[in-house]
Amino acid sequence: MSFKKVSHVIFDLDGLIIESESIYATVIGEIAAKFGKEYTRDIRLKIMGTPEPVTASTAIKELQLPYTVDQFLEEYLTKAKELLQHPKLMPGAKELIEHLHKHNVPIAVATSSAQDVLDVKIQDHLDLISLFHHVVCGSTDPEVKHGKPAPDIFLVCASRFPDKPHPDECLVLEDAPNGAKGAVAAGMQVILVPDPDVPEEWRKPATLVLNSLKEFKPELFGLPAFD
Repeated sequence: MSFKKVSHVIFDLDGLIIESESIYATVIGEIAAKFGKEYTRDIRLKIMGTPEPVTASTAIKELQLPYTVDQFLEEYLTKAKELLQHPKLMPGAKELIEHLHKHNVPIAVATSSAQDVLDVKIQDHLDLISLFHHVVCGSTDPEVKHGKPAPDIFLVCASRFPDKPHPDECLVLEDAPNGAKGAVAAGMQVILVPDPDVPEEWRKPATLVLNSLKEFKPELFGLPAFD
């Protein structure tokens, strides 16, 4: 299988660089349980990767919760910020980010997080996050009109590199099917590193599916190989 050569790489954050998706699942699961509801895998797949207001509206609708979006977000974000203070890095993330940076490959982050939540999550990993040229926060960035699975965040992220690469010069790394759909809609190739319980049909939009970032071979996309 051959892939198009790229020059820039855009990373998702949650579930790709840091292990935070399980924390979000726990928080929504606890809110659902208060009302005797179950936060199922199918609902989680619809929510994964979406910006916070969409997370809230989807959870309220699918779980039939007696909340407004603002009420849900207040409880959800308060709990999430408590639990997200020291997330671990995902396998292979640090090595890949440092490798691309060392070889002067322009890298950035496109996360559906809000800026204030991002600040909580990355406080243990500031040295690593500082290697990125920029970070786009989909829930709070005024230029991102529509969240994943829309392409907006990836197009905004690409436009903020100094040399403004064309979408087909960008490779996106994602863990969420919603993110993969957005990247494809933006005209970019996307590597999906999904949770093991993401079913086969949800993996289909991806250019390539890996079990872990440790399996990524940058040279397949014309990027410098690991030493």
